[in-house]
Amino acid sequence: MADADFNAQVRTLFDFSRLEKPVQLHLKNVYSCLAICMLAAAVGGYVHVFTGLMQAGLLTLIGVIGLMIALSMTANTPENQPKRLAMLGGFAFFSGMSLGPLLDVVIEINPSIIPTAFLGTCVIFACFSLSALLAGDQRKYLYLGGMLFSGLSIMMLMSLVNLLLGIRLIFELNLYLGLIIMCGFVLYDTQLIVEKRRRGDTDFIWHSVDLFLDFINIFRRLLIILASKEDRKKNKN
Repeated sequence: MADADFNAQVRTLFDFSRLEKPVQLHLKNVYSCLAICMLAAAVGGYVHVFTGLMQAGLLTLIGVIGLMIALSMTANTPENQPKRLAMLGGFAFFSGMSLGPLLDVVIEINPSIIPTAFLGTCVIFACFSLSALLAGDQRKYLYLGGMLFSGLSIMMLMSLVNLLLGIRLIFELNLYLGLIIMCGFVLYDTQLIVEKRRRGDTDFIWHSVDLFLDFINIFRRLLIILASKEDRKKNKN
């Protein structure tokens, strides 16, 4: 009896019936592309850290920006889908490689930080995505948009100020504020994707870019936070 009640609660928790079938199919495609992005980014990070074939640098940045612009400018048609998927994979690959210098530093401090940060990012991302998809009001998190973009502007201003002052407190405040804002963007972008699909936008490849950027930004900040804590702990000892 207890098992039946538990199974019923789980089915209720993951009840996506409020989402229309086309929206459910669209989300399936979006998260499939997100999985491709994660795999390509992992390969990019591996290439930088463990091989001498390619290293993160200016060309990597150009690759990220160039492929993102090319993807946005390529029409969303069935004929272009293989090409756009290839662009998406290349964009994710270079994005993962761009994390290489940070990964190098983290590995020197404690290699176990990387899987811990990745697992933490997966948990955070999954929880906020499910919160957005299972919310009673399917549009309530869309109202966070103005606040989130204002937060990004404040972060940019804080970063510019700290370039001149070099105060660690401002750096850490910016770091934690950025983590909170990126979590908010997971809520916002997930519901925005649902709303766009309801209005006829079927570009699941481009929609996956938004979620991938949210994921990788959360991962980057968790890496820095955990590495900073571990480094301070070592210095105390």
